[in-house]
Amino acid sequence: MRILFAGTPAVAVPSLKQLVQDGFDVAAVLTRAPAPVGRKRVLTASPVQQAAEELGIPVLTPRSLRKDPKIAAQIRDLAPEAIAVVAYGLIIPAALLDVPTHGWINLHFSLLPRWRGAAPVNYALAAGDHETGAATFRIEAGLDTGPVFEQIREPISDTDTAGDLLERLAKRGAPMLSHTLTALSAGTATPTPQQGTITTAPQFDSSWARIDWTRPAPEVSARIRAVSPVPGAWTLLHGQRFKVGPITVVEQSGRTLVPGEISDDGTVGTGTLPVKLGRVAPAGKQHMDAADWLRGAHLQSATRFEEEK
Repeated sequence: MRILFAGTPAVAVPSLKQLVQDGFDVAAVLTRAPAPVGRKRVLTASPVQQAAEELGIPVLTPRSLRKDPKIAAQIRDLAPEAIAVVAYGLIIPAALLDVPTHGWINLHFSLLPRWRGAAPVNYALAAGDHETGAATFRIEAGLDTGPVFEQIREPISDTDTAGDLLERLAKRGAPMLSHTLTALSAGTATPTPQQGTITTAPQFDSSWARIDWTRPAPEVSARIRAVSPVPGAWTLLHGQRFKVGPITVVEQSGRTLVPGEISDDGTVGTGTLPVKLGRVAPAGKQHMDAADWLRGAHLQSATRFEEEK
């Protein structure tokens, strides 16, 4: 089967490699254009572009699929039977949806129709879901509305971060995407309309990663894990941004702390139970163990995160 592959971040790389390994004719890869990375803002190719170049696959990096007539012509000229999509990041115009014989087939990291949108894993964790999964579906004009071919289920543990969960789903989803495309080629694929309660997972900005210490401890923990390792949960300490890694809910504690109050052993108050800090990153510094930070911070008694100056 002659296909194109559209993807950008590291979680899309397992699928690209799986399709090549399984013998698909990957005529080209669509990925986001190189972007500045790190403090020095070094222009860097996406993980998918790097993988494609190592595999000897031509790479196309349009800034837009809607405003670039050249890329639309290139896609048509490549005459793909299907286009596999994993976390591509660009909107696919309706005019291109019918170009491949079997359509654009998306590997999405949720159990559709729950968590349609750009950040399904983050929202599943923040909501306290105990299970998520991945699904292959045919892309339509609506946002993640197309019929589903296959899906897998994946439990969510109390310690999973977004990074942990995405890595597992990327590895498990890659062979499922390959299987779906194989079934399409053989004429045995049977998509099913989505059923169930619709929830959405839109892209979020850094304000979504800010910790609200007045919320119940399980919610605080879930939101921190939902944005770990990137963009990273944060709060304010003495008016400066302070990053917080995954925490532990303290089920039994003899101390009463107000929300955001930091004890000398690294316990912090929330709206319910206290939580114990793990890794932290003070303003301008790298992540470190909270115990190491506390030894050098010399905090005054009753110091609080988010306390107004």
